[in-house]
Amino acid sequence: MVNPPAMAEDEDFAAMFEQSLASGKGGTYKRLSAGDSVEVTVVQIGKDAVFVDAGARAEGEIARYELENEHGEVTVKVGDRLRAIVTEGGDRPKLAMRFNAGSGLAGLETALEAGAPIEGTVTKAVKAGLEVQIGKIRAFCPASHVHISYTPDISIYEGQTLQFKVLEIRDNGRSVVVSRKALLQEARAVEGRETLAGLSPGQIVDGTVQAIQPYGAFVDLGGIEGLIHISELGHGRVDQVEDVVSVGEQLKVKILTIDHAAEGTTRIGLSLRQATQAPEGAESAGRDAKAVVDAEVVKVEAFGVFVETATGGGIVPTRELDLPPGGDPRRAFPVGKQVRVVPIGTDDKGRTRFSMRRVEDEEARAHFRQHRAKQRKSQGASVGSFGALLKSKLER
Repeated sequence: MVNPPAMAEDEDFAAMFEQSLASGKGGTYKRLSAGDSVEVTVVQIGKDAVFVDAGARAEGEIARYELENEHGEVTVKVGDRLRAIVTEGGDRPKLAMRFNAGSGLAGLETALEAGAPIEGTVTKAVKAGLEVQIGKIRAFCPASHVHISYTPDISIYEGQTLQFKVLEIRDNGRSVVVSRKALLQEARAVEGRETLAGLSPGQIVDGTVQAIQPYGAFVDLGGIEGLIHISELGHGRVDQVEDVVSVGEQLKVKILTIDHAAEGTTRIGLSLRQATQAPEGAESAGRDAKAVVDAEVVKVEAFGVFVETATGGGIVPTRELDLPPGGDPRRAFPVGKQVRVVPIGTDDKGRTRFSMRRVEDEEARAHFRQHRAKQRKSQGASVGSFGALLKSKLER
């Protein structure tokens, strides 16, 4: 067997050595270039810079002031993960949290290519959207791209310096379209993945009601939504979701299921019923506490009317109002109006639930019970008189 030349062995060794230098713990180092958008981990906080692990041969640097609040306090800690923009590549990269307004057209084009955020100041709000000044360049953010949810008055953003994602650059920078919504969605997706990683069936977690459908309520758990089916809303029968929860309401819910669908989506089943104990007397309240009482309207919402009685307050759900079809509860029951209600139970929040439409039926039942009681008393008196007469005759 012929041995290979010594030079070839040296070349192989040199290649292996070079490869070992380029190897990190479990993988190769990244070659970062200006404009790259990367996830980094904070490893040290210095006097003038925050040092981060960006996957390069050496630690990267972010100017400390970029991560300070208005009081000069650093807003991150060692171990935090951030998304940053590479401003200078190489073995020891320089990074920034965003492109600044002085980046000019070249910065805009780099931000567009990298999908990186760029800062701009809102100079004017018009019906179609926001006019944004990015350095010397004017950009436009359509109204549909201002926020994830609909914002009826976008003039609130005038004068604010915000971050945007560049969507389009035309006519050498004379027409620039940006989006704030795209960045918010990306941040929400990241938050959702982090939230999902910490969830498991059986947990009790906090959430906020985002939307209501006839079959249940969608709850935001922190960047990801779950569904409370109508059957899991209350300890008793629930006819309408609005009777129990309202949009924007904060709840404690129990995670029932986490299903990862084939298309990449995740479905989370929640329960409000299993996250709360049935209030004491909730079952008997609907059966026994039927006295009709006087009440005063104190607040009107889309899902019902809040009232105060001599013994405490509660809510009359919309379906329990005495309203004609298509009636407006705000007009029919203005604040301060005196009404008559009958308690029908207690909801999962401990509030007494009242009904107005059942008042007439309950009063009829009360009258019938009173009539029957008088009949029984009269019959008892008659039987007593007859018994006394019979006894006197026998004694004779």
